[in-house]
Amino acid sequence: MSSPFHPGELRLQRHAGVEEALARFGRRAIRRAMPAQHQRFFAQLPFVVVGAVDPGGAPWASFLTGPPGFAHARDAQTLVLDAVPDVLDRGSLEVGSPVGLLGIELHSRRRNRLNGRVVSHDGGLVVRVEQSFGNCPQYIHPRVVEPGVAEPVHAAEHEALTAADRAFIARSDTFFVATSATHGSGERSVDASHRGGPPGFVHVNADGELVIPDYAGNNAFNTLGNIVSDGRAALAFVDFATGDLLQLEGPARVLLDDPRIAAFDEARRLWTVRPRRVLARRGGLPLRLRSP
Repeated sequence: MSSPFHPGELRLQRHAGVEEALARFGRRAIRRAMPAQHQRFFAQLPFVVVGAVDPGGAPWASFLTGPPGFAHARDAQTLVLDAVPDVLDRGSLEVGSPVGLLGIELHSRRRNRLNGRVVSHDGGLVVRVEQSFGNCPQYIHPRVVEPGVAEPVHAAEHEALTAADRAFIARSDTFFVATSATHGSGERSVDASHRGGPPGFVHVNADGELVIPDYAGNNAFNTLGNIVSDGRAALAFVDFATGDLLQLEGPARVLLDDPRIAAFDEARRLWTVRPRRVLARRGGLPLRLRSP
C-alpha cells in the first residue's frame, strides 16, 4: 500500500523526525472505508463540520446540522447527510467536488474524520469515502447539546476583521479549520479538523493576521501539510451558547522556527492566517451547547 500522505504532510513529518513512525501509523489507521464504529458514530451526531473549496480552490469551513441520524452510512464507503448547505457558504458541494468531514461529539470528546468526494444529491448529500480515520480527544472542550434554537437573524460579510470579530476570537477556546491540497494526479483533496486551547489561544496581530499555536498531536500534519502545499486555510469560530458563527478564509503560512513560538505555552510551531473574506452570522449555527 502506498503512503496516504502527500508531500506537504511528509515534509513536516520529516522536520519533526516522525516520518518513519507515521508511515506505519498511516497505513494502519487511515482507511479507505468507514469501520463499523465510525458508521455508528456519525449516525448519533447533531452536526458535522464540512470543509470544501470554491471554484478557485479557496477553502471554506461550515456546518451541516440535523437530528441524530441525519448523517448515516449507506455502506462502509458511502455517507449520506440529509441536510441542505446554507446559501452563504461558498464551498462547492456539487457532484464531483472534494469534501472533508469532521464528526465530533463534544460531550464525549470523540472525533472522526472522513475525506472523500460528493457523488450525488440523491436523498441528501452523498459522499464517497476516500479516507476515514479517528483523532485523539486532546484539546476538545466538553459541551452538551441543549434544546431550544433561535433562527439566524443577521449576517454581515467584510474583507477584514472588525472590533467585534476580534473580541469573538479573543474569547474563543475552539475553532474548526478547512484546508486542501492537490496531489500528483491533479486531484484536490479537502480536510476538516478541530483546534482547541485556552480562551484567547488564537492571537490577532494589529494588522489582522491570526497567529495560531500548534500543539503536540498525532504528528500526521494533515492540516499544516495542506497549508504547506496550498497556502490557504478557512476557519470557523463558534459561540456555542448563542450559535453565533465567525467564518473566514485567506492565505496561510506555517512557521517552524519563529522566535514567537516561545511566547505560546506548549506550542511546537505556529501557523498564520490573513483573512480576506470574513462572514459573521448571528445565530448561524442552529444548535446551542453548554459546558457540563
